Amino acid sequence: MFTPGYIKLAKTGELEIRADRLESILDDCTLCPHECHVSRQDDELGICKAPGSLLVSSAFPHYGEERPLVGRNGSGTIFMTFCSMQCVFCQNSSISHDGEGQEMTSGEMAQAMLRLQELGCHNINFVTPTHYIPQIIRSVSIAKENGLNLPLVYNTSGYDSIDTLKLLDGIIDIYMPDAKFSENSIGDMYTRAVDYAERMFEGLKEMHGQVGDLITNSDNIAERGMLVRHLVMPGNLGGTDRIMKFIADELSKDTYVNIMGQYRPCYIAHNYPELSHTPSGQEMRKAREIARNYGLHRGF
Repeated sequence: MFTPGYIKLAKTGELEIRADRLESILDDCTLCPHECHVSRQDDELGICKAPGSLLVSSAFPHYGEERPLVGRNGSGTIFMTFCSMQCVFCQNSSISHDGEGQEMTSGEMAQAMLRLQELGCHNINFVTPTHYIPQIIRSVSIAKENGLNLPLVYNTSGYDSIDTLKLLDGIIDIYMPDAKFSENSIGDMYTRAVDYAERMFEGLKEMHGQVGDLITNSDNIAERGMLVRHLVMPGNLGGTDRIMKFIADELSKDTYVNIMGQYRPCYIAHNYPELSHTPSGQEMRKAREIARNYGLHRGF
């Protein structure tokens, strides 16, 4: 019988200790690699624009996520407001750029998780959680005391601080990072994350080291491990070859990789000619071929 990691840490008191340590970072915010050093507790705003309070866009059973997360009853998906990446092609710009959402207390967030559990969701899936992880872990602690027992999914852009990830070791059951770009220069051009590739590769190793390859139960529902998402960009701007080679060589050939074909020019992408069209069918086939040639075989 699978037991989520946060339940084990709660028994020793370590979950509360981690929540306290994470909350203390909000006084001088270094949660992500931007290290803005703003006092979020005083509602000073950094690059992500997130205040000290928790802002949530939506919470619902999601059936559009990866199959091992969705199962029959959906992934209990909670979309956080704002984002540290600020991509020029964001498909959810009203949430990530404009701050669409509502404020929640830790208790209200805990109740949202419990409602998703009551609906039969197979996990609690935090989307773009990095800048709110202190508030999230405090909410998890409250929800656990009221019966939460689902795996936690950390659904991230891939721009994460190693120090923050280490504080999540043993709490997060399933990591689902993006692997957007293989070169810092591309991240610098289209996002606010000028060192994206460097931080993303570091983060992938840390996450995989914590949870390993994806493990599913007898119903093929994910319980623990890692899924990596790679959005194929037009003109191979993401650098698929280098990313797939890294995953195969530095993580595992058994890594679950979702090679995603849903890029479309959103937000202000039309201001960039190279971003103003979708990837071709040939580009999608090539991306999958690259993954197979490196021995990757799960997910796509």
